[in-house]
Amino acid sequence: MPEPVASPIRILVVDDHAVVRTALRMVIQNQPRMTMIGEATTRAEALDLNSRERPDIVLLDIDLGGENGLDFIPELLSACECRVIVLTGVRDPEVHYRAVKLGALGLVQKERAVDVLIDAIERVHAGEAWLDPSLTARVLSEVSSAGKNKKADPEEAKIASLTDREREVLMLVSEGLKNKEIAERLFISEWTVRHHITSIFSKLEVSDRVELILYAYRHGIAIPPSSRS
Repeated sequence: MPEPVASPIRILVVDDHAVVRTALRMVIQNQPRMTMIGEATTRAEALDLNSRERPDIVLLDIDLGGENGLDFIPELLSACECRVIVLTGVRDPEVHYRAVKLGALGLVQKERAVDVLIDAIERVHAGEAWLDPSLTARVLSEVSSAGKNKKADPEEAKIASLTDREREVLMLVSEGLKNKEIAERLFISEWTVRHHITSIFSKLEVSDRVELILYAYRHGIAIPPSSRS
């Protein structure tokens, strides 16, 4: 029997600039595994389309004229099982960190190449986190600077509870590898990888891969992309 054809990734674009929406529409339409199911320019339009069309991915601009896209990320996520990727030209690390904490699984700078955005969409749709390396570096500089002034790291006990194998898995997650890739690298099953990741989440008290990656960078468990030679 022929393998079933995978359904296209259904994408909602939320941006108040017509030129950006047109460019994104052209990019998405040229991808055989993706389809654009709607465009929104305001919070009200975004929430309405999101509720009615139930997209897989929402590409969300932060600055929507007089509205802040971050303010309604929780509403988008609660309305359906979509995943949010924030598109931004803003370079404030506090804004990026807030986007992650509110539930965005992806952060992509608007000036990045088309293939970067496509890769981000595919990874986030697959349940992975995708952080633009340059944005990650800015977020880390913000959160790590605050931690340098602490006399004792209250997270030490959590980190010490990780097994050697869990540390290996965490390092590979921080490099952006998917479960299958981690399994192949460590010669273990994908089920075992999922088990380790679940254990890591529990021990470090994080809820998703984005938060885990930032945690690992912040506490020196993994090396940020901008610091790698």
